[in-house]
Amino acid sequence: MVTNRTFTMIKPDGVANGHIGAILAKINEAGFRIVALQMQQLSLHEAGLFYAVHQERSFYGELVEYMTSGPIVAAILEKDNAVEDFRTLIGATDPTKAAEGTIRRLYAESIAANAIHGSDSDENAASEGAFFFGAKQQF
Repeated sequence: MVTNRTFTMIKPDGVANGHIGAILAKINEAGFRIVALQMQQLSLHEAGLFYAVHQERSFYGELVEYMTSGPIVAAILEKDNAVEDFRTLIGATDPTKAAEGTIRRLYAESIAANAIHGSDSDENAASEGAFFFGAKQQF
């Protein structure tokens, strides 16, 4: 199932460090159209549900705690080849290994505080987007 939509979330460190505008500008410059956007504070319950796939991993508790430490900005983006192109735009999880000019290279603090999330598949993009946005919130 290849789609032209992906999901992203500017993480608490990206928001706290004042990078929302710069990150959204990079997304627009890369040809993505924002079809849904909201800022919110995740509860422990919401973060736990969103990251349930990692529940058995050792970092799960820290991840949920981190994702509830401040507001996030969630968005659904549209572009041909959206998932793959967005993964290229954000760069490697480790910002020291991310390519020059990528969002994580520019704005991430560390592997854990890496500024932004991007869906890793079309299926995950659809389910992650639906977690945050209903049909009437997508334009």
